[in-house]
Amino acid sequence: MIKSKNILLYETDVLVVGSGIMGATLASILKEIEPSLRVDIVEALNAPALESSHAYNNAGTGHAGYCELNYTPLLANNRIDIKKAVQINAGFEMSLQYWSFLAKKYRLFSPEKFINRVPHISLVNGSKNVAYLKKRYLALKDNPLFKTIEFSSNFRTIGKWIPLLGVKRSSKKYAATKVECGTDVNFGEITCQLISILKTKRNFHLYTNHKVLDINEHKDGLWSIKLNGHKEIRAKFIFIASGGHSLKLLQKAKIYEQTSYAGFPVNGQWLICKNPSIVAMHQTKVYGKAKIGSPPMSIPHLDLRIINGEKILMFGPFASFTFKFLISGSFFDFISSVRFHNLKTLYIVFLKEWSLFIYLIKQNFKTHKGRMADLKLFYPEANSKDWYLENAGIRVQIMKKSKKDGPRLEFGTEIIFSKRNNLAALLGASPGASISVKSMIEVIEKCLINKKKKGVWESAIRKMIPSYGIDLVKNPTLLKKIRSDNQKTLGI
Repeated sequence: MIKSKNILLYETDVLVVGSGIMGATLASILKEIEPSLRVDIVEALNAPALESSHAYNNAGTGHAGYCELNYTPLLANNRIDIKKAVQINAGFEMSLQYWSFLAKKYRLFSPEKFINRVPHISLVNGSKNVAYLKKRYLALKDNPLFKTIEFSSNFRTIGKWIPLLGVKRSSKKYAATKVECGTDVNFGEITCQLISILKTKRNFHLYTNHKVLDINEHKDGLWSIKLNGHKEIRAKFIFIASGGHSLKLLQKAKIYEQTSYAGFPVNGQWLICKNPSIVAMHQTKVYGKAKIGSPPMSIPHLDLRIINGEKILMFGPFASFTFKFLISGSFFDFISSVRFHNLKTLYIVFLKEWSLFIYLIKQNFKTHKGRMADLKLFYPEANSKDWYLENAGIRVQIMKKSKKDGPRLEFGTEIIFSKRNNLAALLGASPGASISVKSMIEVIEKCLINKKKKGVWESAIRKMIPSYGIDLVKNPTLLKKIRSDNQKTLGI
């Protein structure tokens, strides 16, 4: 018996730290596969989905690789690499399938409250960028996942796609691609609906206002999680999904796999417009190209958002440096995350990315006039009186060692697993929420699938996600059937 001064609540099979879209998705899938499994969530705030998953703290884009140009880089051999876009698109298809499954099974799960069809557009100008976009279009159009993509370099056609851009002939060369079946997603609403369903099940509990103070592993592989109020939970498996705070919790767990990892916090802000006459003119999500030296998360885009039934426009995000890892965090977060083992990583990455660091510092001092100038590249007639600034979420980009390039800054989503596979943690940013189902299936396969019931578990997953284990690119007939079913069930 392990002695503890804390009040032991109980022992659980799976403890999720953080009640955002990732944690709620993992808990939901597990309870669908194995209802008897004890699954619990602890949340430091007083309600779920208040940080990264909150509607105003992310772009709400159903990331499918349709319009995000950073997912299709131009290689040194002058070819477009579409691998990442294809992976993300297939991952988003898994999310749509799971949401469709839940919509058919539960009245509590209401797609009309969280997902809407909003076309996805990529927009560029200048000869070099136009040539890149045309090359990207040609690389994608024959892939079954992207076969509905359209391309135009005709300014009048582009003006019809993006009315705010104007229909007058421009001296600049423009090009755009469009995918009609893009989506706007309220991931905060999905999270709340998932938790509402979980609360109807046995062997599940959500503990709000419970902050994790320490995490310790015992020799038998069991974890002790100390919480505020001198409380403690013991768990066979822990999944850390606390947004930017995940890195600090990993450090508390002291697993070897987090050695040399560090965090680079980036703050975001949006320009928001609620003028009905302007909102009515823009029915798409329009993504441009990031400025040289700026991080991928600062790729400018002008989005139609539908949040709690209200249509608004968001432009941004405007990235800047912060010392906080969460909106609700502390200005000491970054400093307190520095360890002896990640000092070299921090030092080398800051040397490599010094220009980026300076760029982010400068962004802290950007004026409303400067932000409006960026917006006018998408909407030339924008009036500053119609737009106001709103804080978005904080993303902690990963800094880690690389065998090939040494310490470097990573942009994307990554899951770290402990050696015993009794702990996993989510780090990074986009495309995160959009591929939440794919990511959580990966956690289940690596850490939680019952070897004696492997076939039963895989069969259960396949009933929820028909494309599970299947390459949709090689199965266009199945892809067509799945997409048709998803669009009908989800109303998109």
